[in-house]
Amino acid sequence: MTYAELMREVRANANGGPLPQNPPTTPAVVAGQAAKQEQDERLADARFLADELAALRRDHAKLQQAIFEAAQVQRKLCAPRAHEWHQFEIAGEIFPVRHLSGDFFKVSEVDSALVAMLGDIAGKGLSAGIWQAHLMGLIHRSARRHAEPSDIVAEVNQELCQEESGAPLTALFVARIDPQTSELAYCNAGLPSPLVLRSEKSVEFLKAGGPMLGAMRTATFETGRIILQPGDMLVACSDGVTESRNAQDEEFEVDRLMASAQAVSRFPATKALFSLLATILDFAQACSLHDDLTLLVIRRRDALKSEQGRAQTKEFSAPSRRLPRARQPKRQAEEDTVQKR
Repeated sequence: MTYAELMREVRANANGGPLPQNPPTTPAVVAGQAAKQEQDERLADARFLADELAALRRDHAKLQQAIFEAAQVQRKLCAPRAHEWHQFEIAGEIFPVRHLSGDFFKVSEVDSALVAMLGDIAGKGLSAGIWQAHLMGLIHRSARRHAEPSDIVAEVNQELCQEESGAPLTALFVARIDPQTSELAYCNAGLPSPLVLRSEKSVEFLKAGGPMLGAMRTATFETGRIILQPGDMLVACSDGVTESRNAQDEEFEVDRLMASAQAVSRFPATKALFSLLATILDFAQACSLHDDLTLLVIRRRDALKSEQGRAQTKEFSAPSRRLPRARQPKRQAEEDTVQKR
């Protein structure tokens, strides 16, 4: 028998009976113990939730960084954003609704010609952005095999219709420029008809082409041809431009695009592009864009400059989403009067 057991037996005998194994408890003690247990559980739950929230924030930051890096890769795939080639100036820009865009454009020299493409993949964000690189690769490969834009578009349509994973519908404009004749051969499949603003102020719509890609394997496409004269300017866009809305729920539409393009038709391509973007964003005012917005401007210079050994390309930054309104003449006059006083 241990000492503790011996002392318990002695006390039991002294009191005339066995000692209780547990001390007596009152309702207040029981309630206090339950409250403390509940508090401990709540603290444990709070610590668990705080750890989970911190982990989610870390994962979200990593995802945002990955999407940002993907957007930078996408931007490089669409380069150059400003290009000079023989007598022609080319400028393009994309405003994505999200980080990744379903719109794309690309200009590249193929053999002795310049091939320009502008596309709009159905959908937005990651899914459309992932398809973009694949689609641009298909177009570039087809452009090396075919001289006719309609053949390029038809082959890409065949490829998309054969995709087992179900390729998204895609609107596409492809143009091929011959530097010797200044002929622009094109095929427009589902985009708003590009505009050609002639130096004598007339406007032509490039309507030859066919349906959107990826819908009908047996679809047929047509090639259109025009000659770009000195001073002529082509403006192509995705439907995000013509369908931009303002606070009154009005669309920008083709008529406003045509009027805006006519106002800047004498500008160099890059300046004309920025002026058009500013007009579109000013029209939308504080309303957010509902679709990716892409513009492509191709202009033949008024006078032939001396030929250079290499085409010039450069990058530029797009204007910010919030652009200042043009200062009104009346307000300017009032400010001038105040300064004189």
